[in-house]
Amino acid sequence: MKANYHTHTKRCQHAEGEDREYVEAAIEAGYEILGFSDHCPWVFPHGYISHVRMDTSEVDGYFVSLESLRKEYERDITIFIGFEAEYFPPLIEEQEELLKDYPLDYMILAQHFLGGDRENCYAGSETDSVDTLRNYVDLCIGGMQTGRYKYLAHPDLIHYVGDSAIYEKEMKRLCEAMKESNIPLEMNILGLLTGRNYPTGRFWDIAKAVGNRVIIGMDAHTPEQLLNQNYVEKAKLLCEGMEIVEELEIK
Repeated sequence: MKANYHTHTKRCQHAEGEDREYVEAAIEAGYEILGFSDHCPWVFPHGYISHVRMDTSEVDGYFVSLESLRKEYERDITIFIGFEAEYFPPLIEEQEELLKDYPLDYMILAQHFLGGDRENCYAGSETDSVDTLRNYVDLCIGGMQTGRYKYLAHPDLIHYVGDSAIYEKEMKRLCEAMKESNIPLEMNILGLLTGRNYPTGRFWDIAKAVGNRVIIGMDAHTPEQLLNQNYVEKAKLLCEGMEIVEELEIK
């Protein structure tokens, strides 16, 4: 892999390691580009504080640290500073206000939740609800239509266990919308590494039939995960027959 754009930091409260350790691991692994995309904070109403993402008070430190590392290691690797975020229309305006003065390079969309964190509507929870599946697809498509996000992370996160024909119909709708917008879909290595419900073959069969482009994302939550080239090769095998995006266009 030339680049990885899906890298977390310990600020998200469920990753480990120092920022510098991620950079040095990426250099050791031979990456030319490392994109940090930690879980983006939201300005939640009523003072609610999430336990699965960066706090708003940590945004300054995130940019200060990564800008410093970008300068220090500029001869060894290109570093981009981004965020991984859901699409929550009621909270978008507050999030944009929070981030407007920071040198943000990019964002990726990952629809972990179908509502705010407080409601705990986690998309990866097993469900046979057609409404939940459709809501997930609608949010992913709606988010990408805003132009805010570079690609769709782990698009097969939704853990729908209902009628397979409905799953195929809805996920084909998702894949066709992403193809029409020329948005890559992410083959998520953390899911492979930890045995999650994604990546799932039934989704990628649909994506291959539709003709989507794919990008491989490490979704690194420890520096060591950036060194795991065996799983990169496994991911590439799963992507056979698809166009792999090696590098994003980031201005």
